[in-house]
Amino acid sequence: RSEVLAAEAASCLNRAMAALRDIWEEIGIPEEQRLERTDVVKKHIKSLLDMMVAEEESLKERLLKSIALCRKELDTLCRELQLGPFETEEESTILQMEKNLRTRVEVLQKQKRDRKQELKALQEQDRDLCDILCTALFSIDTGSVPSLEDLDRYRRHVASLNTLKEQRREEFVSNKRQIILLMEELDHTPDTSFERDVVCEDEEAFCLSKDNIVALQNLLQQLEARRALNEAVCAELRTRILALWERLQIPEEERQSSA
Repeated sequence: RSEVLAAEAASCLNRAMAALRDIWEEIGIPEEQRLERTDVVKKHIKSLLDMMVAEEESLKERLLKSIALCRKELDTLCRELQLGPFETEEESTILQMEKNLRTRVEVLQKQKRDRKQELKALQEQDRDLCDILCTALFSIDTGSVPSLEDLDRYRRHVASLNTLKEQRREEFVSNKRQIILLMEELDHTPDTSFERDVVCEDEEAFCLSKDNIVALQNLLQQLEARRALNEAVCAELRTRILALWERLQIPEEERQSSA
């Protein structure tokens, strides 16, 4: 089809030149002037065509330059994303190759952005969880683009921390409830900073470190031991009182009122 259009363009040029010659002949322009005018027309057409060729050559150069830049950027992106090299169809045209490479660059740039955004979000969650659980941050190279395997490991690590946080939170809430009841039963006022933190502090602000959970369990065991000791003392006193009642022959009515 382009060959047909080119032939039509040449035909249009020939018809125009023939029409010009007829006009010049009708006017009576001398042959020498006709040659001059024809030369002007030729130069004008040549200048226009040269300009059009130069524009298309410039377009070709821009496409080739874009292809070179895209190849270079693709190599960098493939290394950063740990992907194999991008293969182009050698038989494709310059225009199609440039489009394919540019499209691939855009796709990989989006993958790079997505991975870095997910890494940032995981790091924020990790920092929050580590503050609550008093654990070390996940070890990952933040200076490079994370691989899909790195992100998957990080996701599973954060998920495990969330599970651990929920387990410790449930244990803390359950133990705190029992500790408060025991303190009330023993008429015990919290007298250490840890006891005050357990009883008075907002549950969300309590540090769920392993040491704190162990200390919480120890506090609960201490209070339970005190209650057990008090119950044993009470039982012994009741036994002695009962023996004294029997020895002194205290009436049942008086015993009930004393009890």
